[in-house]
Order: sequence, then structure tokens, then C-alpha cells
Amino acid sequence: MSYQVININDNLSQLNELWSPKVVGEINDFQFKLVKIAGDFIWHEHQGADKVFIVLEGEMFIAFRDGQVKISKGEMFIVPGGADHKPFAEKECHIMLVEPKGAVNTGDTESE
Repeated sequence: MSYQVININDNLSQLNELWSPKVVGEINDFQFKLVKIAGDFIWHEHQGADKVFIVLEGEMFIAFRDGQVKISKGEMFIVPGGADHKPFAEKECHIMLVEPKGAVNTGDTESE
């Protein structure tokens, strides 16, 4: 058997595009993804699948139709499946996402 450590910082340094997650690991039916974000993403939902946001560097916000949360370095937040939301960050932010394999985002580009 081969054992391999996943270096998060090395993987992040290879990411050049914003909002373009890279799968760095899998466990059971879940994927771990690294992504750099800045600015606004679209309003969307995850069809019946919860999604975990873990902030590794910086801070981000997730807007909901009835409020928002701020997530800072060292914090995590679970977005319930089916909740309409819009992630955004005022400055570049590095995050890890944990979500089921094959999770589908449905959304639009409409704003509030």
C-alpha cells in the first residue's frame, strides 16, 4: 500500500484561477476540494446535499435570502442542502470544500 500526505499549501500554490475548485482527496462518497475565491459567486443551491466551507486563509461571507454569515480563518460553516446562497469574499480567500461526489449546483445569475 502507498501512503501519501496531501500538502494543502502546495496544492493551493498551484491554483491560478478563482472559483475553480481542485479535488485533492476523497473519502467514502465525499470529496475535499481547494479553491481560491474573491468577489461574488452566483446565487445557487446544492440539490439535497450539505456542503462544508472551511476557511484556510482570509475571510468570506455566504449570503442567504434572509441574512448572511461571515467565516474567518480557522472557522467552518455547513450550508444545508437546498438552501439558496451566494458565497463572496472582499479579498482573496482560500477555502477547503467538503461535499458529496457528484454534487450538483443549480443556480442563476440573478441578484437580490
